[in-house]
Amino acid sequence: MSCCTFFGHSSGGWETLPLLKDLLAQLIEKEGVQLFYVGNHGHFDRVAECALEWAKDHYPHISYAVVLAYFPSNKNKEETFFSPPTLYPEGLEKVPPKFAISARNRWMIDQADIVITYVRSSSTRAAIFKKIAQSKGKDVRELSSHIL
Repeated sequence: MSCCTFFGHSSGGWETLPLLKDLLAQLIEKEGVQLFYVGNHGHFDRVAECALEWAKDHYPHISYAVVLAYFPSNKNKEETFFSPPTLYPEGLEKVPPKFAISARNRWMIDQADIVITYVRSSSTRAAIFKKIAQSKGKDVRELSSHIL
């Protein structure tokens, strides 16, 4: 089963929602992707989560999870729009909190066959993870090249 994940900027990204929905439909219908992982630290993650909830309504056979960088507790519980399933990767509890998001992102890249990115500047963390995905031979789909 193919897996897809997402990386984008911590601000903005809502303008990509229609394009992201179209891309998800294509991945599900034509490429057989059924599993999706998304983070929970930034606006693009929220956009991707919203698109995934739409996709889940239209394609009930798919599954997705919000991948947490920090072990969930009442103190650091992250709110999501739709309360989808969450996943906390094994081994992340050993990573210092300062590096947890980067470690989570690397885990998501390792799991994914396809990586959807929204990168507007080459000096951001989203751009760094896009390059890491490319260096690992992942199929990277860039949304910003389609946004005017």
